[in-house]
Amino acid sequence: MNARTPTGPAALRAASLVDARHVLVGLIGVGIGPSLSPALHEAEAAAHGLRLHYQRIDLDRGRRGAAQLPELIDAARTMGFAGLNITYPVKQAVLACLDDVCDEARAIGAVNTVVFAPNGHATGYNTDASGWRWAFERELPGADLSDVLLLGAGGAGAAIADSLMRMGVARLRVADSDAAQAQALVTHLLQTHPRGLVEVSRDVNADVRRVTGLVHATPTGMAKQPGLPVDAAALHSGLWVSEVVYYPLRTALVQAAGAAGCKVMRGGGMAVGQAVGAFERFTGCIPDAARMQAHFDSLVQASGA
Repeated sequence: MNARTPTGPAALRAASLVDARHVLVGLIGVGIGPSLSPALHEAEAAAHGLRLHYQRIDLDRGRRGAAQLPELIDAARTMGFAGLNITYPVKQAVLACLDDVCDEARAIGAVNTVVFAPNGHATGYNTDASGWRWAFERELPGADLSDVLLLGAGGAGAAIADSLMRMGVARLRVADSDAAQAQALVTHLLQTHPRGLVEVSRDVNADVRRVTGLVHATPTGMAKQPGLPVDAAALHSGLWVSEVVYYPLRTALVQAAGAAGCKVMRGGGMAVGQAVGAFERFTGCIPDAARMQAHFDSLVQASGA
């Protein structure tokens, strides 16, 4: 699996590691204390003979929250970071802080992975879309995509929406607590996928009762924001459910969906899938996805999530 030669920024990064086998990366976001990404990346790096340090950079600790983002990007550039993962709530805001954005991330409108070339040039990528699809096709093969409801129009939701459109979803309904954000994502999707049938959900619980699939991409259910994003009574056995939250792994939605007889994809799969793509971008090394999944599973078991 490690035979493929990396190209582009990944190749530049790989070349820079010939003499210095130490990599510094990080994660910027809110409420990231429980994140398993540091241990996941560090263990995979060790398997490649690299010393990788993964630093959490929690926006909750600063006085200005997300307003610190441009300064943090510049600081990481100055300190020689190989790259950064970007998570809630700044996956979209980070685009304005970068020197370049890949075509896929620009089409999605969100970045979750930033790579710094040796000269400090910052390029944004999106591994959420490919990571979610990788997990979805493994865990819910043959899922009915005739009518899907997406909860969450932020960075993760935008990436998943793009994947769903590329996978041929017949009808996509989008809901968000911020109605303007939901409408903006729908408008964007209709521009980038003009043949698609996409609309804003006007009644989430009514839509849950009629759709074939539900994707949850909001912070609801996280350890710091517990709760259900929909009425449990609306869930039904003809529905598949894809959760994005992975800490805890058994969110209230995962538990309620299981009780209702739904086929369920828990959030851990997407976490591993996006990490696989990010690790290659950061290091220039081709990760072993099965090994990363196994390590993630062991981390979850140890944490009791």
